[in-house]
Amino acid sequence: MSVGDDTVGDGTRAVRAGLPEPVKYEPTLPGPVFAAHFHLPGEPTGPYTYGRDQNPTWTHLERAIGELEAPGESVETVAFASGMAAVSAVLFSQLKAGDAVVLPDDGYQALPLVRERLEAYGIEVRTAPTGGDAQLSVLDGARLLWIETPSNPGLDVCDVRRLAEAAHAAGALVAVDNTLATPLGQRPLELGADFSVASDTKGMTGHGDILLGHVTCRDTQLAAGVRRWRKVVGAIPGPMEAWLAHRSLATLQLRIERQCANALALAEALGGREEVSGLRYPGLAGDPSHKTASLQMRRFGSVVSFVLPDRGHAERFLGGLRLVDDATSFGAVRSSAERRGRWGGDAVPEGFIRFSAGAEDADDLVADVLRALDEAGR
Repeated sequence: MSVGDDTVGDGTRAVRAGLPEPVKYEPTLPGPVFAAHFHLPGEPTGPYTYGRDQNPTWTHLERAIGELEAPGESVETVAFASGMAAVSAVLFSQLKAGDAVVLPDDGYQALPLVRERLEAYGIEVRTAPTGGDAQLSVLDGARLLWIETPSNPGLDVCDVRRLAEAAHAAGALVAVDNTLATPLGQRPLELGADFSVASDTKGMTGHGDILLGHVTCRDTQLAAGVRRWRKVVGAIPGPMEAWLAHRSLATLQLRIERQCANALALAEALGGREEVSGLRYPGLAGDPSHKTASLQMRRFGSVVSFVLPDRGHAERFLGGLRLVDDATSFGAVRSSAERRGRWGGDAVPEGFIRFSAGAEDADDLVADVLRALDEAGR
């Protein structure tokens, strides 16, 4: 039995992923390697030559993530200094002037900034919503289809298999931003994607203390282009961050199971509140995305979104929470929430709340939220 195949459970795989063969008197997970250069006599034929190219600590982490993304398969993972570095690497390594790319118009808030850069380089950018597989309508002639499902922050879901098949038939590559789901929630490569991309700042590392990202591919040539982009722009992770990330993966299944259970409990509790509208969580049986999500997701994520009557109501609610941080990230062991409209850029109402369920006891978390809602409505 090997954690590299698909015969073991997610928890076993997460605990053992990427570990080197045991060596007597050596640690199970070697410590971070801090090196700008390596001893390099003669021809540079070995794996480690210069710190911007490769690092042993990255190697262990990238192997671990690959085992989680596609158990039992041969894939290549490239780690980055942040999720946006990973996103940019796929887009800018694969697109050139005259190409067309399809992006979601309801995706991560930084995508409009990426659009400005793409258009400045002569790349045509087309957009459509995630829901209803609407990106199919603007796919003809595109070089790359970028999917984000569930979308952030609206939590719409699209049929990855359907979109990937249509994109490949039209000659386009497919990248899926899998940040919200993590590989324990869905595996984009199994669903037909060419690239699985994530901000590991979120659920993958799960403690709100690391900036990191990754790209995983089956195709070695696609991976080589992504890795070359990392080298050119220097978007490399620090060895300490990479080591901490690998250490954090050991608890991934434990964290995700608890967070998903808490998110569902919270969503069910919010469903009975008169002041709450627009409630979304793909794990709810009545959610518009539940049917599609159930066909491609194994777990539904930690994020719940909903709308309170207005900005003031939302801010009173956030201010009344005692077990929840008012913060702009998600996927951490400590619950967080924010009024998303405070940033601008997302097409959401002023009272829109993005809530990330942590690993607290569900009863305590739900009680804190309901109490804060009661106080906010007075």
